[in-house]
Amino acid sequence: MDFDIVSNSPQETVEFGHRIGSQLKGGEVIGICGLLGSGKTHLIKGIAAGAGAQDSKQVNSPTFVLVKEYAGRLDIYHIDAYRLNSIAEFEMLGFDEYCRPQSVVLIEWADKIESALNAINFIRIELQHAGETKRKIHVENAPGYIDC
Repeated sequence: MDFDIVSNSPQETVEFGHRIGSQLKGGEVIGICGLLGSGKTHLIKGIAAGAGAQDSKQVNSPTFVLVKEYAGRLDIYHIDAYRLNSIAEFEMLGFDEYCRPQSVVLIEWADKIESALNAINFIRIELQHAGETKRKIHVENAPGYIDC
């Protein structure tokens, strides 16, 4: 299922992410794309909180460590592909090991490694600037149980 929403503020983006996260069952991979400052990290903060991250205030881009883990109702793995230079580097992170029935994998800057994801059934979310704080959010391939 594909759909579009408009977020008018960073808080609305977090709230939208929370709605998604609260409906996740485990086993999902979510690729999040968008330009710098488009709200990817705000969306991930919300998804992590909705998926039960114990301290969602600690959610931030793992740019220098590449992968962060947040414990909650589900195991949440947050991968930042911004500094990756190749699909091989992405695969060396052990991506397959994170994909388990009780986990959710969130990939920030997923467009950089998207060809590695084409073989799996992943949810793709694209954020675009539509004003100073306004964002257009396009969701592709959402499972039917995600009702936003």
